[in-house]
Amino acid sequence: MSALVEVQRVEKAFGDHRVLRGVDFSADEGTATVLMGPSGSGKTTVLRSLNVLETPDAGTITIAGQTVDFDALPEDKRARRREVAALRAQSGMVFQSHNLFPHKTVLGNIIEGPVQVQHRSPEEAVADARRLLAQVGLADREDSYPSQLSGGQQQRVGIARALALHPKVVLLDEPTSALDPELVGEVLAVIRDLARAGWTLVIVTHEVRFARDVADQVLFLDGGVVVERGGAEVLTDPQHERTRQFLRRMLQAG
Repeated sequence: MSALVEVQRVEKAFGDHRVLRGVDFSADEGTATVLMGPSGSGKTTVLRSLNVLETPDAGTITIAGQTVDFDALPEDKRARRREVAALRAQSGMVFQSHNLFPHKTVLGNIIEGPVQVQHRSPEEAVADARRLLAQVGLADREDSYPSQLSGGQQQRVGIARALALHPKVVLLDEPTSALDPELVGEVLAVIRDLARAGWTLVIVTHEVRFARDVADQVLFLDGGVVVERGGAEVLTDPQHERTRQFLRRMLQAG
């Protein structure tokens, strides 16, 4: 069986700064892959490349059978947009800072993508949104506006909004980094539940203990390359000195 996510030789530069220098990895359906590494290591750029929020300079990305070869993008802009849109449609993104529409209710935020992008009926989208709000523990907040929610509640709405698109893979970019410490646990609990429920997750996080709990695969990045990979043992018994240094610093800070 082929992997659900396959990343081959992905490269990305911003000006003269090479952020990704040939990243390769794959992820099976129903697994959680955690990307860790110091700031500037390229982990968020990898995540954004999967959703083509950043366009790689080279390499190939495949999600659920949809492939884009960034070395051979179509010359025709319309064909290029179709290829990128087909890949992007396979994933749902949860951002660091919620990115909710402030003028829409919780329910309105969640149904926006399914109705406007996927052209599902409002009735179906609302029923799905209510099920997801119950799943993330916010069944009673569907009529609230983002400004009436805590940061943790807003992030849980962001997770429900990503799930509402029925993506093949959920991408989470440091989902707790913008939260006050006392709100982190409620968001991590929801993500743990997603992992147990069999969602395919790719997560960028600095939360080492959380990563140990959920990761089927850990990729440690530094300088735009994967320097160590494996299961949770990467976090309990790292083999690379750079990984050991990073984990010591993270655990001391925590």
